[in-house]
Amino acid sequence: MTVSSLGRLVRRLRLARALTIEQLAEASGVSVRAIGDMERGRSTRPRRGTVAALTQGLRLGEAEAEELLAAARADRAEQEAPMAAPADQHFALLPRGIRDFVGRDKELRVLSGLVEGVREVEEGAEPPLPPVAVVSGAPGSGKTTLAVHLAEKWRALFPDGAFFLDLRGLEDRLPTPEETVVRLLNAWGVDEAQVSRLTSEERLALYQSTAAGLRAVLILDNAGHESQVRALLPAEGQLLVVVTSRRPLAGLSGVRRLELGMLAEAESAALLRAVVADGRVDADPVSAARVTALCGHLPLALRVAANWAATRSGWSLGRLAERLTDEDRRVDALSAGDLGVGSAFHLSYSRLTPDTARVFRLLSMIPGGDFDVPYAAVLAEMSAVEAEDTLEELLEAGLLTTSVGDRYRFHDLLRLYARARHRYTDGEDASAIAAGRLRAWLLDMVEAAGRVVSGEAAADEQGGAGASSGHFRTNAEALEWLRVESDSWLPALRQEAGLQRPQRAVDVALAVRSVPSIWISWGHWSEVFALGARSAEAVDDSDSRAACLSLLAWVRWQCDRRHEEAVMAATSALAIATACGSVSRQAEAYMYLGWLRDAVNEVAPAVEDIARAMELYLRAGDTRQYLYAANVNITVLRKAGRTKEAVDTHHAVMRALSGMPGSGEDARDLLTARISRYHVSYVYLNEGRWAEAAKVLDGIGESYAESGYLLAASKIYLYLGHALAHLGRRSEAERAYRSVLRLGDSAPAEMREEASSGLCGLSTGAFPSRSTFE
Repeated sequence: MTVSSLGRLVRRLRLARALTIEQLAEASGVSVRAIGDMERGRSTRPRRGTVAALTQGLRLGEAEAEELLAAARADRAEQEAPMAAPADQHFALLPRGIRDFVGRDKELRVLSGLVEGVREVEEGAEPPLPPVAVVSGAPGSGKTTLAVHLAEKWRALFPDGAFFLDLRGLEDRLPTPEETVVRLLNAWGVDEAQVSRLTSEERLALYQSTAAGLRAVLILDNAGHESQVRALLPAEGQLLVVVTSRRPLAGLSGVRRLELGMLAEAESAALLRAVVADGRVDADPVSAARVTALCGHLPLALRVAANWAATRSGWSLGRLAERLTDEDRRVDALSAGDLGVGSAFHLSYSRLTPDTARVFRLLSMIPGGDFDVPYAAVLAEMSAVEAEDTLEELLEAGLLTTSVGDRYRFHDLLRLYARARHRYTDGEDASAIAAGRLRAWLLDMVEAAGRVVSGEAAADEQGGAGASSGHFRTNAEALEWLRVESDSWLPALRQEAGLQRPQRAVDVALAVRSVPSIWISWGHWSEVFALGARSAEAVDDSDSRAACLSLLAWVRWQCDRRHEEAVMAATSALAIATACGSVSRQAEAYMYLGWLRDAVNEVAPAVEDIARAMELYLRAGDTRQYLYAANVNITVLRKAGRTKEAVDTHHAVMRALSGMPGSGEDARDLLTARISRYHVSYVYLNEGRWAEAAKVLDGIGESYAESGYLLAASKIYLYLGHALAHLGRRSEAERAYRSVLRLGDSAPAEMREEASSGLCGLSTGAFPSRSTFE
């Protein structure tokens, strides 16, 4: 076994002080076995408290202590570095389980029996309904731990993976079933653009059809009530669903219910023995029994107390039991049902250093479900290194748990406990200052990320006070931050507006204006831009109000499919922009009105609105937006039967782009050219102008696919194949058709079938026939 960098360093520091292992054990309180295992590489992830004890026992100076902590961090990172996950799965990856899981044998047998229900069904046999388990019980009883353990135990039987989603059942704003459906579809790799075009009913149908094709585990954690999960239960297929909740969810039918009680005495002792793995439990079974009884045989309380004892190898379990008894009288009882568990929490909390205890209390102010190092650094005003060490100390004390991607989270009971200590210990003024600091950082980061995604700032040149703690190296990284942290920054935005600071809501809304076109399916964009519009009205900023209303019009239709509300928002934007004399905002409102009318086939007024937008953009001197409007105009002119004007508009766009300096390198101009070619191709295709169609479609399918617009890419490849087949360019046509098939399930089934027919037609000389191209 390779000795870790930490093990080598401990040995070097010990020998430099002429200490034996026994002498270092006596000076530090760390057992001889633990030190020996560390130096020999048998223990590569010592507890944070163990490292601190060694620092004291070795009497290290500041530089050597920092070297020891850095070595411990490096070993942790090497041991726990997660595999890179696709960006669209960050909402649903399985968190890391507990390696010393014990007990719950009866429940595991029942759940393992359900796993049998997702094995392959014999041919001709009636497939059973996908199994669903509802695991309920008191807070801290280990519901989530059990579900994750089950998924890890049977991982090999689920080739499509295991997925985890926290339904945040105790919060005031619960995720709706539609939001959960979208998140899971994203996690399962369904094209974002495809999801955005669907109604709520269509998204649910797509969810069911996608779930039916998966052999996987889905954990819906912390459900608040039946309506959160009822629509998510699969109707067919091999998806095992495990729902955890504090309530039995009696309104759900066709499910297997398991209620977790407290652990049996033997199971409690086994848990204590697994964590305090040095023989103390077996050496003093009477005291061990007192400890488990004082923790109420509640797994969470037992683990917190055991973690505390494990870092103090010199303590007897009798001393631990006495401490638990004493602390119980000094804490406002925190209960799980009728169980008081505050004593176990307070035992670990009371042994924290003042700075660490303060961080623990401050973390309870984070609005989202999980968090990472920068949150602690901002709240406590400390460096990232100090924040990471503090979080690891809280993790080792059992006061935090891990989440996906090196993130941390509270158990619900511990969050409540931390909030109670915060109210008791920290004054209102200090709380308000810390909360304001966190909000300011979050919203600074939102603005910085939004500017990067929109191209207004380079990825490595963001401004904003908060951006310094988390620069975005790429556009994708900026978008990922907005997605992952949305459960925290959206509440921060609401809070800021509620505190009568409307200008900040305006700034944030305008900063993220380009993000919805990439992240369409979030479900909260209407709230962001409606809040921005109201806030702009409050500060008497008509220009920004018109901008936010136009953005609201876009998301009301593109994201929410609410056409009438979208038209109302665009109409209001036009009226406000006209009243304040903003030419560019008038153009923007006309652009959205034309787009909305085209969406419901009101072609004639759409042509007029977009022509008016083009005229106003020219007057405002905004060439790029003029060209964007011209591209939309190509489509509406074609629909209106004015095909010559549509082609002329395309040529005008291309001429204008060729005359712009640097247009061949500017990503926005390349996108404009690509869109123009795509739109005009439909004119050529429907008129049978195959050579012109092939020319404009050639080479743009790849760029659409790389950008994630897979439906458009499917059409481009298919229609290019048809055009090339008519031109007799068979080898090129074959490549185009096969490009459709290579997209797999990302291409609609009917397009894959048409591409396959096209390939057959190439061998027989039959031309593909289509009455229209859309």
